[in-house]
Amino acid sequence: MSEANVASIIVVRMDDPSQQTADENHSARAAWDANAAFWDAKMGDGNDFFHLLEWPPALELLAIHAGDRVIDLACGNGLTSFRLAELGAHVIAIDFAPAMLDAARQRNRHDRVDYRLLDACDADAMATLGSERFDAALSNMALMDMADVGTAFRSIARLLRAGGRFVFSIVHPCFNNPASVQTAELVDDGGTFKTVYAAKVARYLTPFRQLGAAMDDQPVPHPYFHRPLQVLFKAGFEAGFVLDGLRECSFAPGTQTGTSPLSWSGHFSEIPPILVARMRKR
Repeated sequence: MSEANVASIIVVRMDDPSQQTADENHSARAAWDANAAFWDAKMGDGNDFFHLLEWPPALELLAIHAGDRVIDLACGNGLTSFRLAELGAHVIAIDFAPAMLDAARQRNRHDRVDYRLLDACDADAMATLGSERFDAALSNMALMDMADVGTAFRSIARLLRAGGRFVFSIVHPCFNNPASVQTAELVDDGGTFKTVYAAKVARYLTPFRQLGAAMDDQPVPHPYFHRPLQVLFKAGFEAGFVLDGLRECSFAPGTQTGTSPLSWSGHFSEIPPILVARMRKR
């Protein structure tokens, strides 16, 4: 690559961050469109992460009542949207990937779910949903896939009534970010050899973007947008939210749901791979 080309890239990244964000958002959408059929086939009605670590605390923190109006942000194949509707909520479920939304409409149809093709990172598009008309919002395992969480938080704050709650689950940025690895080491513990399992974290404080795969054999990698907790929650605080619920979730000791000895289930009960939070509109 020539020096001129390098210089032009640097200028774009420094002087036009909105264009960089738009490009990253486009890349994320393309990846999820390409992975939609695979993801829907694998997830179906959810996996162990969903059933054991994500949905129970999300359900507790959402505290859904029959008749609640809920927005399901980045709904994927509609699994959470359908479950919310089954609880009596009226749900507007949005996603920015057309193929993923098609899967949602086919797999998880419900007369109380309205699926819409909308991008949570597009403030103008989100504004078409109105203002202060929702009781709650959910984003299940999606904020780390979004190029612009600041816009997402501001849009959700605009949509929620005063006191409305926004619950989200993400991969835990302290222990399960794209630069972390799971390890197993043989140690001599006072004359007895045993295996110690740990998570090794190489990067945390500085936000970064890295391609990765949520599942083995995923057709194409998708971008993860790592943000430390201070950056993530700051976006919520600046949008007018307060944090009033937090769960750090790990598999129970002895649980074995994966085939690899280094999968999160089995030996990492003291290290949470999932974080679930509730932020409430002031």
